[in-house]
Amino acid sequence: MALHVQDEETDWLVRDFARRRGLGITAAIKTAVKEASERELNAGELLAQKIEPLLKEVRASKGRQFDEDDKLFLDEMWGEPD
Repeated sequence: MALHVQDEETDWLVRDFARRRGLGITAAIKTAVKEASERELNAGELLAQKIEPLLKEVRASKGRQFDEDDKLFLDEMWGEPD
């Protein structure tokens, strides 16, 4: 199976990566793609961990009734008169 890179910059980047890592071209591509995929997957997991406290707070407030302070805040935010 073969890949043909027709972009000089991409070719240079892959060869430079391979040289710096002491790898062949195929191993360099495989390594780079694996590392990028792992970073992408980890980024999603990190985001989920960061927003979990917010989700818990939202779930806990489900069914909460608005009070007068909420109404005043929303009216002020939307510029509605008293």
